[in-house]
Amino acid sequence: MDYSPDSWVVLKVKEGKGTFPFYKVLAGWSGSYLYGDSWRMNSGITLVFERENTVDFYGESGSMYHCHKVGYGLSMATVGIYNQLKENEKFKGQIQLMPEDTDWMELI
Repeated sequence: MDYSPDSWVVLKVKEGKGTFPFYKVLAGWSGSYLYGDSWRMNSGITLVFERENTVDFYGESGSMYHCHKVGYGLSMATVGIYNQLKENEKFKGQIQLMPEDTDWMELI
């Protein structure tokens, strides 16, 4: 499945001490009056293609997130999810929001 979010961020996730980090796309879409905002998080980044204005992130499940660079950042749909993940006991202190100027090709 291919997705083109309105906003997106990359999260660095580490599950416990001594484990290698993995990266996930947290994506958001703006809703309308009838349909609210929505969000998705990919299964884990396995492949990245960076272009002049976009970055394509491929996930473990086979999905692809086609992300416009100008859309990097948390939205109303994703800021609450990010805060919940940060406070989750499983990931407490192990979730990091990657900066916008990250070299995405270096993640994998």
